Amino acid sequence: MSPKQIVYFQSTDSTQTVLLPPIKPVVARIQPNDILAITVGSFNQESNEILNFANVNSLTTSSYPGLQGNSAKGQPLGYLVDTSGHVEIPFVGKIKLVGLTLDQAANLVRGEVSKSLKDPAINVRFLNHKYSILGEVNRPATYNLLDDNTTLPSALAMAGDLTVYGQRNNVMLIRETEKGREIVKINLLNRDVLNSPYYYIRNGDIIYVEPSKAKVTFNDRTVQLIPIVTSITTAFVVALNLLLR
Repeated sequence: MSPKQIVYFQSTDSTQTVLLPPIKPVVARIQPNDILAITVGSFNQESNEILNFANVNSLTTSSYPGLQGNSAKGQPLGYLVDTSGHVEIPFVGKIKLVGLTLDQAANLVRGEVSKSLKDPAINVRFLNHKYSILGEVNRPATYNLLDDNTTLPSALAMAGDLTVYGQRNNVMLIRETEKGREIVKINLLNRDVLNSPYYYIRNGDIIYVEPSKAKVTFNDRTVQLIPIVTSITTAFVVALNLLLR
């Protein structure tokens, strides 16, 4: 396999330093059925324990499959955003968070919790945002999407990079949009991917790395050789048994 078939982000530009135009990730907004970790910190330890109950107590792994990194504890319960876009928080009641960014939600929750606790520290994070990587990578799995700044190269790095059989010029990305499922083909060998709208990973993205023809050929030959190897092994065992009689 030649370097042109495996070297990422190639370009015909021989300049040592290349300045790419800035691109910004799409900031995720809270949607119905999202699961949020709403962490509250204050000087009132008892209130903290009550408010953070959903972040500490977890579902079992069997109830929430496909976890990465913390399977022993399982998926935290979190605060579920109901179909009307509200979450229910102890001491506060229902708050409508749908359509807000995490920072906006934290500010809104802080204002409501401040009515009961003095100067609370509030942190809001998604618990259910994930992406999946399948095909010719070393660790295919579903991974937690920790923030909006996760890039396609870093997502592939989490999966242990592509195997030698992965087609780097034909990576498929499936993304759910308001208009429906969007399927795109990405060429990792071309530097243009760094300016692509698919450079940043979003919640629910599925990345599939197709196998090369070399692997298909190798697998076919392996299957074809199995009967031959089996026959030779059988003949050897039979001959050995005859000699030992």
